[in-house]
Amino acid sequence: MYPNPAEPELGMFIQRRLQHLARIVEVKVVAPVPVLDYASPSGKRFRFSSHDCPTSWQDGMIPVIHPRWAYPPFGGVLNSLFLFLSVIRPIARMRREFSFDVIDTHFGYPSGIAGALLSVALKSPFTITLRGNETMHGQDPFCRHLLAWAIRRAARIFAVSERLRQFAIELGADATKVVTIPNGIDSSIFFPRDRLESRKKYRLPSDAKIILSAGYLIERKGHHHVIKALNSLLHQGIEARLVIAGGPGREGRFEENIRRLVRDLGLDQVVTLVGHVSPEGMAELMSAADVFCLASSREGSPNVVLEALACGTPVVATDVGGTPETIASDGYGFVVPADDVPALEHALHCALQRQWVRPAIAAWGKSRSWDQVAHDVYEQMRELVAENRRS
Repeated sequence: MYPNPAEPELGMFIQRRLQHLARIVEVKVVAPVPVLDYASPSGKRFRFSSHDCPTSWQDGMIPVIHPRWAYPPFGGVLNSLFLFLSVIRPIARMRREFSFDVIDTHFGYPSGIAGALLSVALKSPFTITLRGNETMHGQDPFCRHLLAWAIRRAARIFAVSERLRQFAIELGADATKVVTIPNGIDSSIFFPRDRLESRKKYRLPSDAKIILSAGYLIERKGHHHVIKALNSLLHQGIEARLVIAGGPGREGRFEENIRRLVRDLGLDQVVTLVGHVSPEGMAELMSAADVFCLASSREGSPNVVLEALACGTPVVATDVGGTPETIASDGYGFVVPADDVPALEHALHCALQRQWVRPAIAAWGKSRSWDQVAHDVYEQMRELVAENRRS
């Protein structure tokens, strides 16, 4: 889940944390890419050559290598074993010149389980960052068992939300080794922009109520729920428009379902799909919007909520992952149950009618930086390395 030249938007929240951590310690990244990519957003299935994705490159201060790995369709927990087998040799070779102290893995499945196997093979402590998919995979008994085994072996578990911290403890983790470290934001990108100029750039009417929904065009992101809520608002006489920012994702093809729903409801003139946009473009769209809406059915600690708040934009989001911790009061937005369109519509109605103190929202949103996240992670890693040396 680390970005690569072929998929630059992949796992940007991981990239941000490691880039800031690399200012404190030496970091190298091993990010396998599948030879046969069943879920490729571009539709390109094979990645044999360096033309499809380089085998190595330099991402700022971080050297990145991309070993190829293969796994069977519907491989389940066996994919963690295939992942381990794909990286053990390149990491063992790397260790001859780079005597690392910690193996840092992101997502409990499959990477955390592979990290536990690497820890045994290389006799090195490892960490797992739980980012939100673990609760879903934990519903499978076999996967839950292996995930629990990996979590119990980890020297530290970083959870991006308190719910994920409790999940790790439920699986048997030592509570003293589980730390909640939410994501941060890049305040040099996400800050309030000129609202009218941003609307002009994206050809949005200056006097309309604008709702922004962002994320991959997959079912889990709930764009279709926002469209249905918008339809209800229009029938109540609220002149609102919806902008959806995001491109294809790795969890199925759902874009056509979204477009079909827009056509069936006759909303072609008020719903705009702008595709994938850069972080700077996202900040402009957030500044242009009256409210940002995240209707996901599952999340860890969605960065996009923090980023919208940092732009001074109130947020309506579903009660998943760390969103209740991020939207800490109704001065910043509203939290609603997941998959509840009437509740979503009501919250959006209230948000569009309310006078928000946008400077206060922006101050709250930018209060947690990636530098702070990196230092929190570094302090935990420094402690675990000292513990490992004493033992």
